[in-house]
Amino acid sequence: MIGGDAAGMSAASRARRLKGPEELEIVAFERGHFTSYSACGIPYWVGGDVDDRDALIARTPEEHRARGIDLRLRTEVTEIDVAGRRVRARGLDSGAGSSYWTSYDSLVVATGARPVRPRMPGADAEGVHGVQTLDDGQELLDTLTRARGRRAVVVGAGYIGVEMAEALINRGFEVTVVNRGSEPMSTLDADMGRLVHRAMEGLGITMVNDAEVTGLLAGGDGRVRAVVTEDAEYPADVVVLGIGVRPETALAEAAGLPLGPHGGLLTDLGMRVRGRTDIWAGGDCVEVLDLVSGQERHVPLGTHANKHGQVIGTNIGGGYATFPGVVGTAVSKVCDLEIARTGLREKDARRAGLQYETVIVESTSRAGYYPGASPMTVKMIAERRTGRLLGVQIVGREGAGKRVDIAAVALTAGMTVEGMTALDLGYAPPFSPVWDPVLVAARKAAAKVQNS
Repeated sequence: MIGGDAAGMSAASRARRLKGPEELEIVAFERGHFTSYSACGIPYWVGGDVDDRDALIARTPEEHRARGIDLRLRTEVTEIDVAGRRVRARGLDSGAGSSYWTSYDSLVVATGARPVRPRMPGADAEGVHGVQTLDDGQELLDTLTRARGRRAVVVGAGYIGVEMAEALINRGFEVTVVNRGSEPMSTLDADMGRLVHRAMEGLGITMVNDAEVTGLLAGGDGRVRAVVTEDAEYPADVVVLGIGVRPETALAEAAGLPLGPHGGLLTDLGMRVRGRTDIWAGGDCVEVLDLVSGQERHVPLGTHANKHGQVIGTNIGGGYATFPGVVGTAVSKVCDLEIARTGLREKDARRAGLQYETVIVESTSRAGYYPGASPMTVKMIAERRTGRLLGVQIVGREGAGKRVDIAAVALTAGMTVEGMTALDLGYAPPFSPVWDPVLVAARKAAAKVQNS
């Protein structure tokens, strides 16, 4: 196993459950200090919602070793010899000349993703952080503790950018978010992203949209002091890069393994690397099939990585399992504003060559007369003429985000918006209006499709 987080150690654990140490030797290489942790929880740890770093760790190295897995921390694989069926590794704490070869019968590539670092002056200055691993999170917390001032700039306004902006506000920093898009959360359409924009400003976050970062300035001590755009300069004592991640596939590419259009490894349904019978790949370093558009996508989420690991471990352990694909479901929040999406955005549908109709409805999380009812906005996209559901976006307060799961199931099942209107969802005034907001959107979408 190359990689000791979600996909790699899920695969190792599943394979071990199926075959004991006398039947299957498992060696796992991890270049960091931690295994099997929730990277998705890092912003909440940084922000103080989670007190202890160890709370994010699902299984420690000691627990893996106790199950007969030869786990080698602080060890980086530097080369894959496909023809010789072996990998070269080196201990990161052992000094030069410590590399060695290890043979394999089956290889699992679970190298994850790396934060995008812009190629521009100052990007490597002290105080500039990407946040992808627990080690990254610890380094950021150390910087926040030592920071001489309280000005933070977040570059990018995707999931990580938005979540880190809230975390920094919670830490008492003055936060500016510099975003190249017209609105935050590019995983939403701009009309829904505008709702997130308003919520962020309500928290005291300064939003700068339509701004391209051209450089980062460092002081004489080598520490970052400002973020520069084409039009302005934003003072900073700490900078967090939230401009996305890319598959960590340099090792696989050097070995000649096939990569997709987004730079991720390509696999079959069993998570075997295409063209290979002895190499598997999973997690943030792979591309997956989008079940709605039929195209390959890079979707770096822990939910998928754990499923990939289960499939890989089952197949290596002598069983049979497949991973059919995704519909692109994700949820997040800014303070008490919940943000959810699944399926295609409008530009995704256009890119796939689909004709579509959209509707936006305003509703409430509970019956309007019930205490605590809060507003919710639902956007639904349906294919013209067929009425097939293509995507849903939801922004609202408590009870809004997880409603997207209704749409995720409908997308996976290939339902039409008309078919959705008959879904037998649970109802009681404390939980929803008599017509759930998702079903209200489905009714309006069905009517619009019929008239198109």
